Parts: sequence; structure tokens; C-alpha cells
Amino acid sequence: MEERAIQLLNEIYGYADFRMGQKEIIEKVLSGNDALAIMPTGGGKSICYQIPALVFDGLTIVISPLISLMKDQVDALLELGVPATYINSTLSNGEMNQRLRGAADGDYKLLYVAPERFQTSEIHYLMQSIQVDLIAIDEAHCISQWGHDFRPSYLALCETIEGMVNRPTILALTATATPVVSEDILRLLGISENNCVKTGFSRKNLAFQVVKGQDRNRYLLDYLKLNDGQSGIVYASTRKEVERIHQLLLTNGIKSGMYHGGMNEQVRNKAQEAFLYDETTVMVATNAFGMGIDKSNVRFVIHYQIPKNIEAYYQEAGRAGRDGLDSDAILLFSPQDMMVQQFFIDQSEMDEELKKYEYAKLREMTQYGSTQMCLQRFIVRYFGEDCEDCGRCSNCLDDREAIDITLDAQKVLSCVKRMGETFGKSMVMKVLTGSKDQKMKQWNFENLSTYGLMKGTPQKDITQLIDYLTAEKYLTPTDGQFPMLKITGLGVSVLKGEVTVSRKQAQVAEKVAVDDVLFDQLRGVRSQLASEHKVPPYIIFSDESLREMCQKLPQTEREMLSVKGVGENKLEKYGAQFLEVLLAAEKTSV
Repeated sequence: MEERAIQLLNEIYGYADFRMGQKEIIEKVLSGNDALAIMPTGGGKSICYQIPALVFDGLTIVISPLISLMKDQVDALLELGVPATYINSTLSNGEMNQRLRGAADGDYKLLYVAPERFQTSEIHYLMQSIQVDLIAIDEAHCISQWGHDFRPSYLALCETIEGMVNRPTILALTATATPVVSEDILRLLGISENNCVKTGFSRKNLAFQVVKGQDRNRYLLDYLKLNDGQSGIVYASTRKEVERIHQLLLTNGIKSGMYHGGMNEQVRNKAQEAFLYDETTVMVATNAFGMGIDKSNVRFVIHYQIPKNIEAYYQEAGRAGRDGLDSDAILLFSPQDMMVQQFFIDQSEMDEELKKYEYAKLREMTQYGSTQMCLQRFIVRYFGEDCEDCGRCSNCLDDREAIDITLDAQKVLSCVKRMGETFGKSMVMKVLTGSKDQKMKQWNFENLSTYGLMKGTPQKDITQLIDYLTAEKYLTPTDGQFPMLKITGLGVSVLKGEVTVSRKQAQVAEKVAVDDVLFDQLRGVRSQLASEHKVPPYIIFSDESLREMCQKLPQTEREMLSVKGVGENKLEKYGAQFLEVLLAAEKTSV
């Protein structure tokens, strides 16, 4: 079976070797063991169930949360020559019945369905009447109420699977699961801890950046003009802000699309399609956009405002560089944006325990914007692991001199101590700046030795200093909507003069990809073929495949098969057009 899996990987997908974790997961599934795969976005999760689906005799059912994601996956599989289909609400009853009959007759190897659709009598009947070897559950973090995108339909899915008489092998997959969430998934699906495969959370091709203390509009415009022609997503927290940024880009001659939940579905779909087909390169959107986007050549993801937590941020940022090429993940950080996310938590229907949990996760997100440790490492630690400093994020590359701020840090810590460690950062800031707020008199704060100790320093600067000291673990907030600041053991050492504190005292936009004439020519061929075959360009070949063609300059079909992502089916369909350009390039270079 293992030999067959490698043969399929080579012939169909055009890859010589499995990526980290893929082989281990596939072996478990082919041996009939249920498994949980935790792999970063772009880590190749889909191959972990698509290869077993091709090895198994029966049908593989893939549970996927979004219609657009199903369509993308099925389109990509059909391009590879793999028989696959989907069933969702976009189909008429006639089309749905036709596809169900096809599945019953063995016409397909993979059937994609939504979690809600999986509960229906049609699927129940199908599973009783034919051999189903594997159920793959994508975005499995939706199962857990502690996950960042919990869905009751996923929880119901667990109950359905538990009640099955002839239970197929189960493979759950996710890119973003904290230890709490992964334990929940294993428990609810009855998967052994020994069959949980984690490949590490770091994304080596992503350059994480935090930009703060400067004009966000200016930075965004500079970056987009510098990276003209590159595909990317700009996220904002509200519909109103999405519309404003979209208009700002259009006014400045930047062709962009717009996507949020308040738009007409037809208009949304049109905007999404234009982005997928590279007709517009920049998409401005709320978090309603992207979970179902399998577009591999997104070169940058910019968050104009902070998202609700690290899981959401990492999933959204991870949409950049799915093809493995260098890409940017940029957060334009402003602490006051936290208020927007707090409002969303306040207005939600979550119980108090969950709200408390969400506030704590939001504070972690704010600390990410304030830390000076390696950004990739900060994220990986959040998910319960550790890694080396990445050497490419804005903190690792920050060569500004570190300034000793021990005295200012002691002032803040001393103030927290004298206030009894029972107030939040806003009150601490007011005491330090000598605020005339009524509460100063009410609590007798005017009599504290730290009252007005940093008078003359802008309130914003002191708030950012408190955020920095919290991110670096000198202070720790309590849980809840209105957290109180407590001094950590490290903070006590600073107060005693045993430990010093240093901090680096505006970043500029940079280019994410190198110009390449041949690469642009191959992109032109790809666009033309995509238009003819009515599929998104990245489904023809990824940017990674085009880059490798530029490096290897294959001159024959045999040489073309050595390029990553070029399988036999795609070579037969598109090889001649690309070889024509590559042959001409080789002659020019001689």
C-alpha cells in the first residue's frame, strides 16, 4: 500500500516525496486507524485523505464547512484526473440525486459534503448501501467549543459517527488547535492520543511583521504600490471599515475587490471569483472571507485591525504563501482596536465562562502586537510548542538599538503594587500621568507616591509601555472583561533591581517578491489557459511550480515531470504551451 501511495503522489500530484507528517498520517489511515492531523495551512492536509481515497476500493466522504472550499477542491481534483464531486445547497434536487446515484454506482472516489448535509437521510442511506472506507473531517477545530470557530453542526457530527454500526476510518484535520482544542477533538471523536500527528506550527516561508505607531493608511498604500501585481488580502474587523479601505484603494488607483457578510450573495461571489481568477489582485474583507479559499499564490495578508485571537489570526495570516514561496503576514497594530473585538464578545450569546475565555485570548492577541520576541515563536508557543527564532520576522530583523527602560518599568510596576494589584491598565495609566479623573479622588490615588510620576508622558505611550511589560511577562492580567494587573515573579525581580528591562525604540514597506521576466511570461500563459478552461490560474500550476520551471528550464516532457506539481494529467493538458515559452527562454540565454 505504501508503494502505491508514493506512486500516486508522483504520477498524479507531480511530487517525488511526501511533506513532513503526510506519510505518517497516510500510513495510519491505510492501516485503519482513526487519526487527528494538526498541520499548518499550506502543509498539505488534503493529500493526507486524497491519497488514501485513491488507494481504498470504496468511497471517501470529506466533510468541509464551506461551499467555495468544496468547489475549489473538486475543481483541483478534476484537473488532476481524480473523480470527485460535491453535494451542497447550490445544486438543484435533480443535480443532487444524479450525483448521489453516481456515488452509489462508484463513479467517484471522493464526495464532499457540508456537516449539516452529512446528517441527512440521503447520506445515511448512501452509507448503508455502499462501501465507505474513510470520513475526512476538515477544519476539525470547529468541533470544540474552545476552538475559535465552534459550530454546533460539527458537534452533532461526532454524535452521528459515534452511533454508526459500520464505522469507517476517521481522519480529522486542522491547522489551528491549541492543546485544549486538540484534546477536545480526540475525546469527542474517540481517537487515541497516539494517533495525533503534529508537524509543528511554524511557517518557514512567512515573514511576520507588526507595524505600529505610524499612519496605517500611508503604510498600506505604500506597500500595495510597491507590490503591485502581487495577490493579497487586507482584513478589517467591521463592514464599515472594509468599505472605507476599499474606497481608499480605488481612489489611489489600486484595483481591489471587497467582501463582507452584508453584501448581496451574488455580488460577494462575483468579487470572490474575480480574486480567484487574478482579475483583481487585492481583496479587502472581513473574516467572512477566506476560510474556503484554496488560492495558493496569495503573497501577503495584511490585518488592518487585530482579529479576536491568535488562532483566528494565524489561520487568516496562513492564507499567504500556501505554495511555499516567501510571503508576508503583516499586522497594522493599534491597541484601541481591542475595543471593537471586546464589543463583539459583549454582544455575543456566549455564556459567561466562554466570554471570560475569549477575553483572555484577545489579551494574548494584544500582547502579540506589543512583544519584542520572535513573532513566529510567540505564535508557536501559544499553541503549546516552541521553536527557534525564525530570523525573518520584524522583531528578529529589528536592528534598532535596545534602550534600557528599567527606571520607567519600575515606575509602572511600583504603581501597580501601590494600587494593590486590583486595577487595570487604564487606571494605572491615569495615576502615573496625574489624571484629574474623579476616580483619583474617590480612591485616594492622589496621595500615592506614584501619582503623577510620569506626568508629561503621553497617555498612549504609557499604555503601550504597560502592554509591552505584559507581553514580556513582567505583568499578568487576571481573567474577565475588566482584567486587573498583577506583578509576576520576573516583575518583582525588576522592582528589586535584580533584572534590567530593555526595549527597542517606523518600519518601511518592502517588496515581497523578486521581479522575473520569464516568471511573468509563464504567468501570462497560465492566465490564458485558466480563461480557456474556466478555472482559477493557481489550479493550472501554482506559483511554486512556475518558479521551479524558471530555475530548471525543462526542455522536454520528461524534464517537465521533474518540476514539483507537474503530474502526468497536467503535463498532457498544458505541458506543450509552457514548454514553448521555456524552450524560447533557453535559446535566448545561450
